[in-house]
Amino acid sequence: MATLLDTPTPEVKYNEDSIKSLDWREHIRLRPGMYIGKLGDGSAQDDGIYVLVKEIVDNSIDEYMMGNGKEIRITVTASRVEVRDFGRGIPLGKVIDCVSKINTGGKYDSGAFQKSVGLNGVGTKAVNALSDYFKVQSFRDKETKLAEFKKGELVLDAPVAHCKDANGTFIAFEPDDTIFKNFHFIPQYLEDLIWNYAFLNAGLKIVFNKQEYFSKNGLKDLLTRKTDEEALRYPIIHLKGQDIELALTHNEQYGEEYYSFVNGQYTTQGGTHLAAFREAVVKAVREFYKKDFEAADIRASIVGAIAVRVQEPVFESQTKTKLGSLTISPEGATLRSFVNEFISKELNNYLHKNPQTADALLKRILQSERERKDIAGIKKLANERAKKAAVFNKKLRDCRVHYNEGKETDTKRYDSTLFITEGDSASGSITKARDVQTQAVFSLRGKPLNCFGLTKKIVYENEEFNLLQHALNIEDGMEGLRYNRIVIATDADVDGMHIRLLMLTFFLQFFPDLVRNGHVYILETPLFRVRNKQKTFYCYSEEEKQKAIKQLGSKPEITRFKGLGEISPDEFGRFIGEDMRLEPVILTKDTHIQKLLNYYMGKNTPDRQTFIIDNLRVEKDVVEN
Repeated sequence: MATLLDTPTPEVKYNEDSIKSLDWREHIRLRPGMYIGKLGDGSAQDDGIYVLVKEIVDNSIDEYMMGNGKEIRITVTASRVEVRDFGRGIPLGKVIDCVSKINTGGKYDSGAFQKSVGLNGVGTKAVNALSDYFKVQSFRDKETKLAEFKKGELVLDAPVAHCKDANGTFIAFEPDDTIFKNFHFIPQYLEDLIWNYAFLNAGLKIVFNKQEYFSKNGLKDLLTRKTDEEALRYPIIHLKGQDIELALTHNEQYGEEYYSFVNGQYTTQGGTHLAAFREAVVKAVREFYKKDFEAADIRASIVGAIAVRVQEPVFESQTKTKLGSLTISPEGATLRSFVNEFISKELNNYLHKNPQTADALLKRILQSERERKDIAGIKKLANERAKKAAVFNKKLRDCRVHYNEGKETDTKRYDSTLFITEGDSASGSITKARDVQTQAVFSLRGKPLNCFGLTKKIVYENEEFNLLQHALNIEDGMEGLRYNRIVIATDADVDGMHIRLLMLTFFLQFFPDLVRNGHVYILETPLFRVRNKQKTFYCYSEEEKQKAIKQLGSKPEITRFKGLGEISPDEFGRFIGEDMRLEPVILTKDTHIQKLLNYYMGKNTPDRQTFIIDNLRVEKDVVEN
């Protein structure tokens, strides 16, 4: 019998035929992750279809920043995006080049775009190459130039014609559904994107799907929208200077919450400007109160936003989610010193002028200090228990690829997923069906504790919560998060719904950033299997079941899945693979965490009792039908 050592290695030919040259379109379509990060289906806020929208809108924002046009119109339907600005319009003779030739654009001329989002001339070309249909039309001085593309290939080159339209650029595109499979736009994600543009460009009117978005007070308006005014310890501090703006306050939530921007770009992964902001706030507070507080006590429960504008920013990836620049201009002034000097001076002045705010901030810091000391002892013991448990712990069946490892361009890291499930049968099915490269499983033992109203001390006292936070690696913040997607996988019955609520309570109470940053999902699994000898349908609703019955005709076999454990591993592989259905847990502008938790997890109220009775009645009607 031949062994692996005996097997001859097939000869690999390396000659002229091995050398291939790809044109710009082929390269982008072959390696889309290099240009827009992960692809996704739209269920995550950083999925590729939103990057496509952003790349087009960014160009219109850059025009506004340069003083051209005060309105941008954006329309998004199920499969089409349209953007019309009223800037200068692309020079007519370069319209096709600007959307189809890499390293072509006006941003290389620093006089035309001083502090734009990006300078590499790739964004619009990537959108063009990854779209099944792409249209660009420029309007300049009563003349217009139009071109259309399909998957990056030019299909219409219209001659320059006279027009009556105002100056500006119009771009429409339809993402290629062979690349973005089963994609869908989630309205809340688009609204967040549009609002960020409005907050960062006070005075700009954006009309998105016929609704106006406008901000007068910039980042102050952003924090007002993101926070519950009743939970704030003091009014929002809002400071503005040349090329820098910031807003900050403290509330009652655990953790730190930040929104950081560079030249209008939302840097979801932070970077040098956010690091400087966090450092500068600590330094300024210590100097004002003349006391060496722990940095963690100063920043606990902080909500902050910072926006800076720099020349020729350097990002750590094409998707520009993390700033790598150390300087703010070609002359070499450091970003760190710039942010430090501004905050040291302006925050100090503000606290002197507003003694009530200064007193409230001090009380919040002292409260955090007491809470930290209160759990110090039990935290140490819990960490030791977690380390010992890690060796024998069967609760976590880990995967090999993790979110906090590798570069942003490593698209596999975005697939890293932790399924949280309950019971041996359910976790066993998922474990056998999962992709061991990117999917991990954490098994709960029974129903978790209702932690509403409890302090963070319970996270360390409760073994399940302690092991879960260590599995996620979030004890010291989100930077070490090991899984991009945290998926709650429970049965679709009353007990399953209760476990789901208890887990959401845990995350919202102690780690709200996980939800706020789009890492928490609910796994949708089929309720019914409808099949005959030729075909099988998995149905996620009563409506889908009835449709499947009609398609199969006669009397098909119908199975009602009552729990995840009833689904065989072979079948489960279908539901957690490429076609996995995930429902993101989204916090909207009207979602205030403490009010939400109090309603669902606090003492019974007449309103909640009515809500439960009404929804149980709906579920009962569906089952009976």
